[in-house]
Amino acid sequence: MIEYYQDLLDSIDSGPLEKWAKIMPEQISAHLNEKRYGDLPKWQAAMAAMPTIKAKHLDFKDKVHIGHSSEIDHATQALIEQQLRALIPWRKGPYQVFDSFINTEWRSDWKWDRVLPHLAPLRNRTVLDVGCGNGYHCWRMFGEGAKQVIGIDPSPRFVVQFYMLKQLIGKAPVDLLPIGIEELPANLQAFDTTFSMGVLYHRRSPMDHLRELKSTLKPGGQLVLETLVIEGKLGDCLVPEDRYAMMNNVWFLPSSETLLSWMRKCGFKNPRVVDENTTSCEEQRSTDWMLFHSLNEFLHPQDKSKTAEGHPAPRRAVFIAEI
Repeated sequence: MIEYYQDLLDSIDSGPLEKWAKIMPEQISAHLNEKRYGDLPKWQAAMAAMPTIKAKHLDFKDKVHIGHSSEIDHATQALIEQQLRALIPWRKGPYQVFDSFINTEWRSDWKWDRVLPHLAPLRNRTVLDVGCGNGYHCWRMFGEGAKQVIGIDPSPRFVVQFYMLKQLIGKAPVDLLPIGIEELPANLQAFDTTFSMGVLYHRRSPMDHLRELKSTLKPGGQLVLETLVIEGKLGDCLVPEDRYAMMNNVWFLPSSETLLSWMRKCGFKNPRVVDENTTSCEEQRSTDWMLFHSLNEFLHPQDKSKTAEGHPAPRRAVFIAEI
């Protein structure tokens, strides 16, 4: 799949991202490895079977809408839907792809609507989206006028989902790399805005994650951090001993005041909470594009204010800060 990254590699072979460009091909090859991920050939075959067409109608400002049903015939539409469904589950979205509505597990557009009013304008900015899933928010960032958007996520399924859609979109300065933040060159200082949404609670060391995020930003750059929190005072933090909402990789859920303190300690300027929201079963749910259990099954059957394990139900907060 290295050919999908050629435009990106050409665009960053000099400038702030030059040192990353030198190691990027090796990173891509290492992570998109058929021996490492046995289902990868099947996903790549679905992508290769997509029609070689480019959508005329594109909207990333108000939604992610790729193509109009009038642009293609019924047979082409059926082929597109068949190949998109070969990549189920689709978790982040939704996407309108010609006449196919990918009704994803998450209403990621709702999160974007909560975040967008608080951002420094993205027009002409270089943006990094850490843990971006299949890149839904990357396209919304591009829709706000970002000059270049790079998403990173180590899941190859998400990478293939992204490039299945980008094949229909055509050339755009939006890319998704199959890596984690720990694989970025140290002290990159290359981005005007860095997003980390839904990542911090999966990190064994939240302080290290905050410092990694800080090192991606240019002086004066902005961090947008969204994560699970608990209600509480300064110093409060939930560290689940076992699972949290059926997830076994949740480490730290601080109170908002505690996380603000962590951000200040890591050198961020003016950290503030701009939104807190209890996740609803309308925002995260099972659909015909994500057939597995979702939030409703992760909550206590008799008390939806608690997780299945008895912890406080998922509450998410958005934090903004500069360096």
